[in-house]
Amino acid sequence: MSAEPAPADVVVLGSVNMDLVATVGRRPAPGETVLGTGFAAVPGGKGANQAVAARRSGARVRFLGAVGDDVFAPALRESLVRAGIDVRGLRAAAGPSGTATIVVDGGGENSIVVVPAANHALAELDPDDLAAIAAADTLLCQLEIPVPVVAAGFAHARANGTVTVLNPSPVQRLPAEMWALVDIAVVNRGEAEAIGDVLDQVPHRVTTLGADGARYDGPDGCFTVPAVPVRAVDTTGAGDAFTGALAARWAHGPEAALRWACAAGALATTALGATTAVPDAATIAGLLAGRAPQPG
Repeated sequence: MSAEPAPADVVVLGSVNMDLVATVGRRPAPGETVLGTGFAAVPGGKGANQAVAARRSGARVRFLGAVGDDVFAPALRESLVRAGIDVRGLRAAAGPSGTATIVVDGGGENSIVVVPAANHALAELDPDDLAAIAAADTLLCQLEIPVPVVAAGFAHARANGTVTVLNPSPVQRLPAEMWALVDIAVVNRGEAEAIGDVLDQVPHRVTTLGADGARYDGPDGCFTVPAVPVRAVDTTGAGDAFTGALAARWAHGPEAALRWACAAGALATTALGATTAVPDAATIAGLLAGRAPQPG
């Protein structure tokens, strides 16, 4: 039997937000007011969500990002610390922290408005950030922070042999030279359609398919891994849980990493909030082994 790969060292360069989550029977039509059934303020942001997911899947994680100087900032920083994430690269910027206003309906589907705020104050990488990227196995980024910072991180990663993972969300036009720095792209079906053929230049392409699982296209062939059935409560963090888990387990090979990530993404839908139900490695392993997760 081959040895288990050592835990990955993952640097996440990305956003951190306070998610303001309202639950409703159905989402309102334009101009309509509906009564909600619940509310929660939950630390989130695509970068932070993926960092937590990678950490809970066993990776050592360092986070590079920015919070504001408002009432949300201490809670956002503390949530990462409690998750066991190195936050030496988390800056404090003047003004508000990032927020996401999320409406979740009775079927677990959501609508989201993100206000980046402090996340857009992340204008450059300092020497400590660059050293962390160079020493890491993997650099994981999204697009809720300025694209030039992501490009600079990927260029430094490529120069130092660090694997680059991009979740290009929210979708926006990127220069061809930036796509050339991406080793692994993780997209959903809508993102893949919006981005188009430029994705073909990325060596490893992973497409999440919701209830149909996830598909891999790359040097290891083309295959689909089925979804793991669960009772969904809130789908907000499923994609981020998938992406963070995939980055943490990539050294196990694409097929094993996709199976692990599909289980992590499914489990993340079983409670309200983007990080509340992000599972740990033991829970994911148990689900893959056929053991039902225990209620929280």
